Amino acid sequence: MTVGSFVDVLDKQDTTKAKYFNVSPVQPEKVKTFEVGFRGKFWKRIYVDAGYYFNYYRDFIGYKLGVDAQFNNLNKLDYYQVYRVAANAGDRVTTQGFSMNANYYFKKYFVLGGNYSWNRLNQFKKVDSVPIIPAYNTPENKFNISIGGRDFEGKLFNIMNLKGWAFNFNYKWVQGFTFEGSPQFTGYVPTYSSLDGQINYTYTKWETTFKAGVSNMLNTQFFQVYGGPYTGRLAYASVLVDIKKHK
Repeated sequence: MTVGSFVDVLDKQDTTKAKYFNVSPVQPEKVKTFEVGFRGKFWKRIYVDAGYYFNYYRDFIGYKLGVDAQFNNLNKLDYYQVYRVAANAGDRVTTQGFSMNANYYFKKYFVLGGNYSWNRLNQFKKVDSVPIIPAYNTPENKFNISIGGRDFEGKLFNIMNLKGWAFNFNYKWVQGFTFEGSPQFTGYVPTYSSLDGQINYTYTKWETTFKAGVSNMLNTQFFQVYGGPYTGRLAYASVLVDIKKHK
């Protein structure tokens, strides 16, 4: 029976409120896609890569929730089991999205970059007796802003030699969205953001690169999957040796 009618049965203690449904065997999902994009360079310093897509689905695969329940002669619940069943949508389902990435190179050593993406799922018709749960699990809006530098020359304050040093910092923002997993792992993932940073130093004499960085530098507590763990600050370091050049 449907989850909604199961709740009605429990509330009203009336098994006639139960509504039953069947799920047909799952068919392969079919999709037709339209895409258009642009990639170009402006004023020798700005690089842009942008694109838009529109997908039209037939037999979109999501899932439905149902309850197998048994009641006694007094309409009291003896047993129930909730099932998550894969199913094709009878609804017309489309998705569309847009993304853009841009980099600005300046002062010979630096690059300022950013990207933005927008994604949306649409269901235009409502023909399914039991609505399908699409489990799209994609935030509608998100963006990144980054700044980095490498291939430096000269010294910092006439003291520190900058040759071999590089850095990159990135700020990420993700809009909150409804995450649809199994029944117990369906809920809202709040909007979150994080700041990451990394510094590299390459010692050419040894053909060795030293890296150190921190993910989520501000230790913002967030989770990306409903029911999943919180993400905190993570520091790391690595040493990369080019063995071929040592031979």
